[in-house]
Amino acid sequence: MARDMRDTSGEGYLLDNRQAEAGERFAALSALFDRSTFRHFETVGVGEGWRCWEVGAGGPGVPAWLAERVGPTGHVVATDIDTSWMPEAAGFKVLRHDVAAEAPPAGWPYDLIHARLVLVHVADRDRALRSMAEALRPGGWLVLEDGDPALQPLICPDEYGPAQEMANRLRRGFRELLRQRGADLAYGRKLPRLLREAGLVDVEADAYFPITSAACTVLEEATVHQIRDKLVAAGLATDEEIDRHLANVTAGGLDLATSPMISAWGRRPAA
Repeated sequence: MARDMRDTSGEGYLLDNRQAEAGERFAALSALFDRSTFRHFETVGVGEGWRCWEVGAGGPGVPAWLAERVGPTGHVVATDIDTSWMPEAAGFKVLRHDVAAEAPPAGWPYDLIHARLVLVHVADRDRALRSMAEALRPGGWLVLEDGDPALQPLICPDEYGPAQEMANRLRRGFRELLRQRGADLAYGRKLPRLLREAGLVDVEADAYFPITSAACTVLEEATVHQIRDKLVAAGLATDEEIDRHLANVTAGGLDLATSPMISAWGRRPAA
């Protein structure tokens, strides 16, 4: 889940893990997507003794679930460029690691490798995907989950008034900042093809996105607080507009959605 939104323009991360709001975002993303992620783990059969690599973990929720599932005979390593929000915990190992630039962490080949909301933001995402596919054991599973903001770009799909229109306009500004930093806003839909091109078989995929929930509200508030200075500096919004939008969010009258989360999974052919 999470995190490393690498800025290819050299201006730093768009959503810096060191900001206080990062923890709020991670918690909201977990609330929104963990159940869907765990359902896919169950689909591929994660069980006792599996060796698992959680890429770009951000927080401890997913690796902790995996550690409980694989038990004492299994092995879980959770990696991220910034591990600030991921303290070492019983059952899994935490490592600072750049999936696009470094070899897979010790412990491979893996039975399961998972990345959520990672590759869409990585500059050399093709290299990162190949590295993960090559670190699988024969028969091992790669599960990739990424958003596709271009597929459903509105944070308020029901745009029936000025508050909803403003929310969608600010969301367009957010997408523009992501685009400027090298994010592929149509990446999620490509995952099934990319898994097949990486040599994986039994590829399947689905999509999930909440239309409204309390966690969507928390996520939007934390995200806007993190990027407001960049929105203003880029001329994409004014401070007054951002304050008005945040007041609208706090008032609770907006049905806030997320971009579709595309989940795709495939298996390395048995030797």
